[in-house]
Amino acid sequence: MTKSIAIIGSGFSSLAAACYLAKEGNQVTVYEKNEIVGGRARQFKVEGFTFDMGPSWYWMPDVFERFFNDFGKNASDYYRLEKLQPAYTVYFGKNDFITIEDTLDKICAAFEKEEPGSSKKLKKFIAIAQDNYNIAIKDLVYRPGVSPLELVTLETAKRIGQFFSTISKDVRKDFNNPRLISILEFPVLFLGAKPSKTPSFYSFMNYADFGLGTFQPYGGMFSVIKGMQSLAESLGVKVYTNQNIEEIVLEGTKAVGVKINEKVSKADVVLSGADYHHTETLLPKNLRQYSEDYWNKKTFAPSSLLFYIGFDKKIKNVTHHTLFFDVDFEQHANEIYDTPKWPTSPLFYANFTSITQPDLAPEACETGFFLVPIAPGLDDTEALRDKYYEKIMTRFEDLTSQKVKNHVIFKKSFCVNDFVEDYNSYKGNAYGLANTLLQTAFLRPKLKSKKVKNLFFTGQLSVPGPGVPPALISGKLVAGLIKKDSI
Repeated sequence: MTKSIAIIGSGFSSLAAACYLAKEGNQVTVYEKNEIVGGRARQFKVEGFTFDMGPSWYWMPDVFERFFNDFGKNASDYYRLEKLQPAYTVYFGKNDFITIEDTLDKICAAFEKEEPGSSKKLKKFIAIAQDNYNIAIKDLVYRPGVSPLELVTLETAKRIGQFFSTISKDVRKDFNNPRLISILEFPVLFLGAKPSKTPSFYSFMNYADFGLGTFQPYGGMFSVIKGMQSLAESLGVKVYTNQNIEEIVLEGTKAVGVKINEKVSKADVVLSGADYHHTETLLPKNLRQYSEDYWNKKTFAPSSLLFYIGFDKKIKNVTHHTLFFDVDFEQHANEIYDTPKWPTSPLFYANFTSITQPDLAPEACETGFFLVPIAPGLDDTEALRDKYYEKIMTRFEDLTSQKVKNHVIFKKSFCVNDFVEDYNSYKGNAYGLANTLLQTAFLRPKLKSKKVKNLFFTGQLSVPGPGVPPALISGKLVAGLIKKDSI
């Protein structure tokens, strides 16, 4: 039966769900709080510079392709994709770095140079990671998290030990070089938890990294958002911006619409791709599934201090993606998860999209996106932002042997307060709920409300978890539940 469906938010999960729901013949309307679609994946342009505001890593291209294939399309129908060569560079000290190339053989050669004998171990590690990828990404993550039995298959039974060991233990069992250990632990940071808290099974992220590689959509990650919006609108979805949802309208315990600017927009189903915690505050307390205490006890992925910077010169000695691991990895992780505070010596990440796509910056200029992972819920002041800007830029200059601070012609910061203001993000988290053992699959907040009929959720605080590919999958899963609910 055809239904009218109101979707809150226009990030990856919301747009994915909108496409699947419209394909089934439903009347779908997307309401976005901000003036541009994309949620955390928004884009902004200034003084000739083009910046992706959030996600910047394009991994798991097969998940994107699978999404578009579901509609008889290909990703290439909407944007051009290029494999990055090199994938990224990791700095460990002044002019001291390891470059991760675009094939496993090249990466093995780099490992062997660092630690003789490690290439053979790496190939074995990635083979296991590939098996896990085939089980997880091609099967398990496409299950809606309604029952623990979803995780019980012949293949997962063979790997039960991987759910009770950790990435950190596995990596350290085979590798001794601390630089290689850091590189192998890095991919699981996308899951929002410490490697020492992340089950071994999640090594599939290492296959995504070394096995499949790192890509870049031409025009930036926002090109994917534009492609999804184009697909959605071709299916009849209506997308409206500057639409802040004030209330989920109820009749008893049934969702019947949303209130925007004091006006009610009726709907048979309400689906929120906005922050899960915030969405439930749009309901009476007795109809919220999860208490404040519940959310407070959860392990959240980090927030971020971001800087969008326009340079009036080309930046040297960096690649499109560049990581700076010249400080204590474990100390920074502890200051995010164990004793939350502003990091003493922060690791940071930078990308320069105009290195591979010069038209994203004015001629002879460079775009710079700098990210410092921090604990959610920290005090956020301009003074702290300035302090950490000086910290990372001074280190950046030293590590890459160049002066850049006096070449900045544009700078914008974004931190905890902005995540709360722009995305209603719980404690200003940037990535959602971490994928720890006790926050996996059916143990995550549910896609379907148990207390309000016709109310559903999707996105990084729900199933299957944080990251762009999981967001696409989350949209598909919730659309399937809505379809099943209407039969």
